Amino acid sequence: MDGFKGKCVIVTGAASGFGAAIAEKFASEGAGVLAADIDLAGAQVLAARLPGAKAFEIDVANEEQNAAMAAAAVEAFGRIDVVCANAGVPHRASRMVEMATEEFDRMFAINVRSVFLAAKYCVAHMPEGSSIISTSSIGAKRPRPGLTPYNASKGAVNTLTRGLAGELAPKIRVNAVCPVSAPTGFDLSATGVAELPESANQAVISGIPMGRRATPQDVAAAVHYLASDQAAFLTGVCLDVDGGRSIQ
Repeated sequence: MDGFKGKCVIVTGAASGFGAAIAEKFASEGAGVLAADIDLAGAQVLAARLPGAKAFEIDVANEEQNAAMAAAAVEAFGRIDVVCANAGVPHRASRMVEMATEEFDRMFAINVRSVFLAAKYCVAHMPEGSSIISTSSIGAKRPRPGLTPYNASKGAVNTLTRGLAGELAPKIRVNAVCPVSAPTGFDLSATGVAELPESANQAVISGIPMGRRATPQDVAAAVHYLASDQAAFLTGVCLDVDGGRSIQ
């Protein structure tokens, strides 16, 4: 398929997890992908197997590096059609009042400031019909104990998404996806173990009516839809990709 042939898609946090699946989805439809990640080696491995893709090293909380990312995309592809502000991190599960202030600030720098900076430096290069899609979390709408600052940062992403959508309409659409828990690097960051014990995994699944956790491909499909012409009338949407968790 070539639904995005000739278009440029920036994906932050592209080296693994949701970001890698998002990059792969757009590349499969002919897009030129700028795979941006603080893990340059991982981004390079991904870009090497996607036709025409380029890797870019970025700390998404750094203003100068966001400006450089936009410039690199324009230099490589001539324009920016889709910005997938996907990069984000959780914190180790803990009570908020026991968290170090520096860790609290880190949630907002990486998860929220990154969306602001990506938009700030990319919008000038985005033609009419372009879109910005952020990766939020269902925790923004249904917060869980132990991840309060993370959930709050994703709540800020949702509000930023809706407000920015109003500012940039009708030229550029701005949406977000809100995934439920998925077996990605999130588990390691939040729990300290690469894979949840089966009992913990089942406890998570028990709250998801569809009977499983999300996959990176679930999220990539939702991002692709929001960027496509099929969603041409959708802006300010924070789309739940949660198997029904939010209705429980």
